[in-house]
Order: sequence, then structure tokens, then C-alpha cells
Amino acid sequence: MPEWIEIGIRSFSIIIGLFIITKLLGKKQLSKLSFFEYIVGITVGDIAGTLSMDSELDVTNGITSILIWSLFPLVISQISLRYKGFRDLIDGHATVFVENGKILERNLRKEKYSIDEFMEQLRKKDIFNIDNIEFATLESNGDFSVLLKKECQPVTYGDLFSEIPHVKEPQTVIMDGIILDEPLAKLGLNRGWLKSQLEKQGVIVESIFLAQVNSKGNVSFDLYDDKMKPQKMKEKTLVLLTLEKGITDFQYLEKITSSPERKAVYTNIAESLKDIQMNLAELLKS
Repeated sequence: MPEWIEIGIRSFSIIIGLFIITKLLGKKQLSKLSFFEYIVGITVGDIAGTLSMDSELDVTNGITSILIWSLFPLVISQISLRYKGFRDLIDGHATVFVENGKILERNLRKEKYSIDEFMEQLRKKDIFNIDNIEFATLESNGDFSVLLKKECQPVTYGDLFSEIPHVKEPQTVIMDGIILDEPLAKLGLNRGWLKSQLEKQGVIVESIFLAQVNSKGNVSFDLYDDKMKPQKMKEKTLVLLTLEKGITDFQYLEKITSSPERKAVYTNIAESLKDIQMNLAELLKS
């Protein structure tokens, strides 16, 4: 067998093997690498590169070495999930730097943090006044967490209103000019409703690169042609499409409510809007 074919087979096999090992390790290891996992990654990469290029090395020994180096972090993570003591030994503890508004100088020295480095971390979080801090800690992975005093925290919706409406995440309903039915179904909507909304703007599905619908039923989109501007519909058509949206909204409310009384009310309103839509359609034609 020619050497280049053998190298190609070795390289392809190692790539597939590393992909499988990476999937086994999970997303956590990909997003946050500990010092040990960083060393393991470098070592495994070096072994894999050498094994794929050097035809004189024994493949079995190389794969065995890769498996041992790769599976060791997986074993450690599984043990850490089961035993807190072992997890504390491996990952360590968070270190409190500020408690009840007071800086703990001993903990700063313990983590070899100078006051300049401490202030730098605060500035990165847009905090310039020590008096604004209630609690601050250095996490085991090196991240810096800060809790501001209540009077210094930004006002939230919950601070102003006792009843907070549930807001769902926006759903991507068009991608690369193709309608995605599953996200639409999550919102209780359908293709007919979506196309009616797009017609209001004078655009077609095929011209849209990306479109999203929020929990209020508002559609936002980006067109393939950045120079193209959406055209507003004529007033008559817009009225009919607005009624169509109202019908769809009440039909959606009728589906998701568990109260028989409300179901009846929503159904009656939807039927009434349909009658109005039909009558208006006849009037607008004349």
C-alpha cells in the first residue's frame, strides 16, 4: 500500500475517533476548559498528529494512549458529579473577596490578587465605586462575580409591577427562504398567518434570509437583498389582513385555554370577525 494512502486512512480514522471522544466528553468540556483539560487537549492533539503522519508507529499503541488521555477527564467529571468532596478537591471552592460591603484582604492575598488586579476586574464589570458592592467572589474557574447593593442595582420590571407576563423566546420561522413549521406551531400559528403578515410588507418568503416572530406576534425579518425595502400594503388590503390576524389570534387563544367558558367566548369572537371580514371584503370590492 502506498504511504500516502496509509497516512490518509490513519488521519481519517483518527479524526473520526477524536470526534466521537469529543461528543462523549460533552459540551461543558468544550466551553470551559480546566487547566488539566487544557493539557489533555494539547497532549491528545500531539499524539494524534504524530500517529497520523509517522507510519512506523504502532496504531494500536497510539490509539490506546489517546483513549487513556481522553477518557481520564470523563472519568473525573463523572466522579465529581457523584461526590461533592471529590469535586471540591478537583475544582476547588469559590473565594469571597467582598462580604457585606467589606473587602476581605486576607482572601485577596490567599488568591495572590493585588488591589490593582481586584479593581481591574471591577472596572471590567463597569463598577468604579467600592461602596456599590455588597458581595464579590472569585469562582473556582477564575470568573469574577459581583452583587451590587440593592440601591445600586438597575430597576427591573419586577420592581415596578407585581404581575409579570410570561414572555416566550422569539421563534425563527423562516431560514434561507424556507418556512419552518415547528417554530410556528410552538406559537400556535400557521403558514397562512405568516404569509399574510409578509404580504403586509410586500415581501415574499423566497426573498427572506431570516425571519422571527416574538410572543406578541410581531414579525421581524432580514432580506437577501440589503438594498430592497419592504413596501407597505394598500389600506384596503391592510384592513382585511389585520382582521385575518385577529381571527387567527382568537383561534389560537381558543386552543390553548382550558376554560370551557373562555373557549366559547374566543370562538364567538373569531366567528364574528370572520363575518365582518366577509362583509368588508364585499364592500371594498365595490
